[in-house]
Amino acid sequence: MNLLVLAIAPICAVLLYIYVQDKHEKEPRGLLIKSFLFGAIISVFIVFVLYFFTGRLIPITDQFSVGQQFIQAFIVVALSEEFSKYVIVKYYAQPKKAFNEPYDGIIYAVMVSMGFACTENIMYVIDGGYQTAILRAFTAVPAHATFGILMGYFMGKAKFSNNRVLLNIAGLLLAVLFHGAYDFFLFINFIPGISIGAFVSLIIGIVLSRKAIKRHQENSYFKSL
Repeated sequence: MNLLVLAIAPICAVLLYIYVQDKHEKEPRGLLIKSFLFGAIISVFIVFVLYFFTGRLIPITDQFSVGQQFIQAFIVVALSEEFSKYVIVKYYAQPKKAFNEPYDGIIYAVMVSMGFACTENIMYVIDGGYQTAILRAFTAVPAHATFGILMGYFMGKAKFSNNRVLLNIAGLLLAVLFHGAYDFFLFINFIPGISIGAFVSLIIGIVLSRKAIKRHQENSYFKSL
């Protein structure tokens, strides 16, 4: 029970933070909960399906190959996971009438992302114990949050732009870029000291995420109401 609490607590902290940052026009809680559940269930299912095919099409034959680990990080893992979240935001959240300002892209993308992260975190923590729970609370969970914010920033802009396709894809690719970089530096930990790159990418992602939140807050259609 304590392990489950440790696995879920950082997820709740991120969700609360993102919800509070929606200062001008709160989203319907029902839609937020559904987005979270879709991330926890549907996106995870999509990822398992994609893993099945990419694992067969792009197998790792050499664990110490930087090139193969690059493909594993960016294509097999990052693209699969971020695409599974992107699909839900694009086809479920973005068309909703309640999605009525740019910041909504961030909050819905984070809800989906944290749903996915919640399922993933529970699986890892049950297997790895307390040390894994504490480590992931300060690494993997905030990393998934930043991926969601960066994706949602552009998907929020896309809803109200004539360049919707390009902005949506930009959000997906930016999330894949940061997710892939984070995983890549962890995957090539056979190179001494290289894992620090994951934390550098995470810090950069957090800084950009804070700027993205602030920018959409300042540009809210409801700010002057």
